[in-house]
Amino acid sequence: MTATEATERDGAKGSGAAPDGPVPQPAPGATPPQVPPLIARAAAELVGTAALVAIVVGSGIQATGLTEDVGLQLLANSTATVFGLGVLIALLGPVSGAHFNPVVTLAEWWTARRGGAGVTLRETAVYVPAQIVGAIAGAILADAMFGEPLVEWSTHDRSAGHLLLGEVVATAGLILLIFGLARTDRLRFAPVAVASYIGAAYWFTSSTSFANPAVTIGRAFTDTFAGIAPASVPAFIGMQLVGAVIGLALVALIFMPGRREAEQPTE
Repeated sequence: MTATEATERDGAKGSGAAPDGPVPQPAPGATPPQVPPLIARAAAELVGTAALVAIVVGSGIQATGLTEDVGLQLLANSTATVFGLGVLIALLGPVSGAHFNPVVTLAEWWTARRGGAGVTLRETAVYVPAQIVGAIAGAILADAMFGEPLVEWSTHDRSAGHLLLGEVVATAGLILLIFGLARTDRLRFAPVAVASYIGAAYWFTSSTSFANPAVTIGRAFTDTFAGIAPASVPAFIGMQLVGAVIGLALVALIFMPGRREAEQPTE
């Protein structure tokens, strides 16, 4: 779930692109000697998103089996997600940037399109399907581990207006955080910062912070604690896209380039 950094190196530009220019480098974590092949980055996005959804769904199933207290169930679910997400970003960030989220990938593509660092259209076209397939696989895997039906559409309706507002807030905050870290050269803090934000958003947003179209789709495949009814999915994804646009607008406003000290007006 991180933005990529552009660095000048050996006259190569991106992966799969023609030479001559800056190279988008994955973050956080150490920069690899060479940009990993696109197939490796796609695999990282698929496996990472699958693992993330397996953590979310699996910990939800485990929690409901251990207690009937909804507050404790949410606490267990959010705690597992925080630790799991942080580990996944730290592990796979140096490979693919650890997006695990189509809105992050699309936001990076938009940033690159406007001259910043980010993924190409080709990379976006590979990342997003990998994330969606991974999310579905993760939900099925979690159900299999706990002896649930492998595919059972969720009956958990999440169509109320206040939940949709929660998704706008959750997604805007996530985009603001990730791209704010990128603008201030602090992406090394992404594993802790992004995981902490998602953990907090579980509790301060009414929707429990899906903030991720791929995860939203994956969670429709399981009729368990973390599920979402298929009929609620389109509106959730729509609000996540709105949140992403708002988040990028906030990044542009808050982190706009300042004037150099020499250019400051004198009295």
